[in-house]
Amino acid sequence: MNPVPGWLSLLGLNDPITYTVLFLASSLFILWRLESIMDRGFEGTALGTLVMPLCSGLGNLLFVFIVARSDTPAQEVMTNALVNNVTNLTLLLGLPAILWGLAIMPSASATIASGASSGKRPRRTRAGKAGADADLPNRLNRLSIILTLVAVMFFSGTTWALAQDGVLGFSDGLVLVGMFVFWQSFQVFDVLKHNARQRVTLGPGFWLDLALVVVGGVVLFTSIDELVTWLSSQQTGFFRADNLGWLTGWLMVLPNALLAFYYAARRRAEVVYASQVGDGHICIPLGVGLFALMKPLPMPANADLGLMLLMAGAGLHALLLLVTGGLARWAGWLLVAAYTAFVLNGWAG
Repeated sequence: MNPVPGWLSLLGLNDPITYTVLFLASSLFILWRLESIMDRGFEGTALGTLVMPLCSGLGNLLFVFIVARSDTPAQEVMTNALVNNVTNLTLLLGLPAILWGLAIMPSASATIASGASSGKRPRRTRAGKAGADADLPNRLNRLSIILTLVAVMFFSGTTWALAQDGVLGFSDGLVLVGMFVFWQSFQVFDVLKHNARQRVTLGPGFWLDLALVVVGGVVLFTSIDELVTWLSSQQTGFFRADNLGWLTGWLMVLPNALLAFYYAARRRAEVVYASQVGDGHICIPLGVGLFALMKPLPMPANADLGLMLLMAGAGLHALLLLVTGGLARWAGWLLVAAYTAFVLNGWAG
């Protein structure tokens, strides 16, 4: 039995505000350890596609198991996943692009701009070759993120196809979880290959960080469990059971928002992109797939719109990265507008 609620009751702190603070504190604690993990063999897009999603998306996974064991309507799991993924792919990439710009290939963009202003075609020189070599990490990051965006389109499209009968069943769950396992196996192999080339080893500090993440996960589970229980009992007002999927989706996306703004301000566009895009895999396909293995998962009314928006958004990001090397401010405004339309449609329904 979890003793944390009992301790908080003795202190007179057993209320939704306390558990919201605990959720944010434990999420930040888990993400804080990412800074340490980044120095232990996981860098750039590897950190974003493998480690960050599992940490920042832990709350969404816990929500799946909490709903599965309770009487909460199953479709709230899909609503939670869609709110999380659409917010990541539109709002949390659009706003940083508006404020700071998200350029994976800044040197390439500068070269193009310089050539356009002079009206001359840039010549390839020894210095140009050295610059190309310096841009190699950026090019590799761009390719890795584009591959991840293709995976988002594939996962979202597969989920949409499997859910055409209005529900995800056991066999559908097997397909979705199997796709996630294959994808993560590919990511693990890529990290191990990089570490072998760079002669990087995972020392005791890495395992200590993992143990601390587990401790943070216990507090995270407690806070989500209590918040879901409280929300499920509310029948009136904005914070009520009918809005459970939306409210928990917004709550659980807050750590991703902190990641996006923190790394965008540090001009680490590759981490911003990889963390937001990679986090989506935790909800779709893993989260909804795991729930479908335990219980049938009926689709909410906005499922088709949400999945189509995910596929379109991933396609737009991939195209812009391929052509311009980043996300321009005008595209950021377009993504924010798309997110606003998604929210208004959801609440109107």
